[in-house]
Amino acid sequence: MSTQVKPADGTLALVEMKEFATFPAATQRYIRRSLDVGLNRRDALKRWSRNANEAASIRAQEHVYRRLDHIRDHVPDDSGLDAMEPMMGPLITATAFDLGEGKLSDFASYRFLYERLIGAAVRPWLPAAFCSAAALPHLHPDRRRLLLQSISEAAATAPGWSNREAVFFPEWVEKVDLTVAG
Repeated sequence: MSTQVKPADGTLALVEMKEFATFPAATQRYIRRSLDVGLNRRDALKRWSRNANEAASIRAQEHVYRRLDHIRDHVPDDSGLDAMEPMMGPLITATAFDLGEGKLSDFASYRFLYERLIGAAVRPWLPAAFCSAAALPHLHPDRRRLLLQSISEAAATAPGWSNREAVFFPEWVEKVDLTVAG
């Protein structure tokens, strides 16, 4: 009897860290902030708001993200249309909010965030939610075009998805004063 050897979580975390490192700094900041809001990790308003506009944005995000528990509870086990209805509307709404903030510039950064906010089970639904939200009229037509062009044919037409949960959840890191640390 043979058993299949799976890569260690450390290896998977390293792959996920490398992917996260490819995102622009503003995208990385937004993902960390969003995870703090969506996973209730800490006081996001206190940690992330630098001015009144950011504070208002975080409050709006907190309001939108209140539906994340509902989305997590209603991710369908199959592709039946009846099963997706309770989840898809709130997922598109949350996606539309995040894309409207302008910090998630492509499908890869969106997928990275939502795999962590909701879990691996949502992967099959992410291309449809992304495309739906990216096509909504609240976004400038040029932004809609860039977002929709960012999803690869492979991502949009994947025959299957991994059910492996994400292992790397980026967090705030305090800056170290190198003059004191050395």
